[in-house]
Amino acid sequence: MEILFDEIPSLDLADFTSGTEKQKAEFVKKLGDAYQNIGFVAIKNHGLSQELQDRLYQSIQSFFALPDEIKGNYEKPEIGFQRGYTGKGKEHAKGRNTGDLKEFYHVGQELSKIPDSDPLKSEYPANIWPAEIPEFEKDANEAFSILENAGKSMLRAIALNLDLPEDYFEDKVAYGNSILRQIHYFPIENPDEVPEDAVRAAEHGDINLITLLMGASADGLQVLRKDGKWIPITALPDQLVVNVGDMLERLTNKKLKSTIHRVVNPPKEKMNTSRYSIPFFMHPRSDMDLTCLESCVSEENPKLFPDATAGEFLEERLRELGLRK
Repeated sequence: MEILFDEIPSLDLADFTSGTEKQKAEFVKKLGDAYQNIGFVAIKNHGLSQELQDRLYQSIQSFFALPDEIKGNYEKPEIGFQRGYTGKGKEHAKGRNTGDLKEFYHVGQELSKIPDSDPLKSEYPANIWPAEIPEFEKDANEAFSILENAGKSMLRAIALNLDLPEDYFEDKVAYGNSILRQIHYFPIENPDEVPEDAVRAAEHGDINLITLLMGASADGLQVLRKDGKWIPITALPDQLVVNVGDMLERLTNKKLKSTIHRVVNPPKEKMNTSRYSIPFFMHPRSDMDLTCLESCVSEENPKLFPDATAGEFLEERLRELGLRK
């Protein structure tokens, strides 16, 4: 049944992880309804404390306040900006040439946590830590681990909604290529000096399986509803926003929706203010097969995507975003 939500649904992850069988089943049903219609939910009881969020936001604010030449020391275009800093305007949405009005910092899997026997250990670049912000490493690694665990719980619920074994995604996301992205939508002192079509984040879908977003520091995030209306995404301080990414949409042959979203510019008089945001992009291992699930393909819903691995799809999208040459 198609539902036009006026706001994204709110769910309690504890209903799934520690609730009764009835609560667990209701969580799976509500999650499926949301992901088949608007592609977004807000969840509480995800394990990430407000105190850790505050510490991490303080760390990234301190980093982005550094001079551009110092931040540039942590920029690594040779690895497609997959770790460390990415400078202002370097990334653009698929199909656009104008860079977004943002800079960001990437943290991935800590190599020390990956077994030596796992081939991924040689596939991932090492994390890069800014010497000027000593607390950054501890805070980011702690948040990465908690968000990864919350993401695994969400994927177990998604698996059940798809009539798959609950642990379907477990081996596919073990030491997956996930990214904690710390974003600074930087102040614009003179809006007339930036390209007319420049925005904080142009409309896009996320590449990965699911995205978990901890509270942004200002309004601006909007999602495109099925009827073409943009609606604001708001969450309470104790909630994470969790949305479907393109990889999960491909796997489910669009049964679950990777909904287009954007971050709009504030009014001109507020363009000289910063906005900070920290999404966790949950990726699988690069060898995960994204071939559409047979259960999601039918005469009424024919297969929409060519076969690809997660690694192949990621490389294609990074080139489209201007991060890979």
